[in-house]
Amino acid sequence: MTVGVLALQGSFNEHIAALRRLGVQGVEIRKADQLLTVSSLIIPGGESTTMAKLAEYHNLFPALREFVKMGKPVWGTCAGLIFLADRAVGQKEGGQELVGGLDCTVHRNFFGSQIQSFEADISVPQLTSQEGGPETYRGVFIRAPAVLDVGPDVEVLADYPVPSNKVLYSSSTVQIQEEDALPETKVIVAVKQGNLLATAFHPELTADTRWHSYFIKMTKEIEQGASSNSSNTVVSVGETSAGPEPAKPDLPIFQ
Repeated sequence: MTVGVLALQGSFNEHIAALRRLGVQGVEIRKADQLLTVSSLIIPGGESTTMAKLAEYHNLFPALREFVKMGKPVWGTCAGLIFLADRAVGQKEGGQELVGGLDCTVHRNFFGSQIQSFEADISVPQLTSQEGGPETYRGVFIRAPAVLDVGPDVEVLADYPVPSNKVLYSSSTVQIQEEDALPETKVIVAVKQGNLLATAFHPELTADTRWHSYFIKMTKEIEQGASSNSSNTVVSVGETSAGPEPAKPDLPIFQ
């Protein structure tokens, strides 16, 4: 298995290092044709506007959208979450181009500026159920986005409580402030929809590789499903079928 990591800007080296600790090869992706060489893709955290401009300059958006539409597994962290969202608010003037595919609305800098970055333990029941380890995950939030709403096919994997005085949404025409907010509410910080996984925080900046292991297993399941579908195709007389790929050993999980 080879996992591509979009390497335009941001923490792509840290993702590749985390994959290496799990025995998986990660390769840097900067050009559209390089996507043909990988089975899945990670879009790392970074400065989303800068990443979008570089992706546009290299004409990567059509290839990235096609990669998503083909059902290939894609995981976006922080800025990568913004890339994958169908809808984004709180953007800079003029906005930015999105890859899309994830039926959600994301607020670009929901938690504030660089100096308001923080770490917090978040409850991750599904991650713990699959990967073991502690019931919480130490999330690193750096100028982090948050998911404001999701469509019916999106599975929420983690959320985070927001103080009552937090501005939930702000634009030039609308601002939802403290008086409109619930005394205690939560925003979504990790989601999954089909072949797409997204986290508002940075797992690549911790020693806990459970999210990377989760994505690798998700990739294997999708690949095996595609292989099974191919093996069920009717074979014409005179042709032979290669059959499904042999099962691959599980990778080590967090301990």
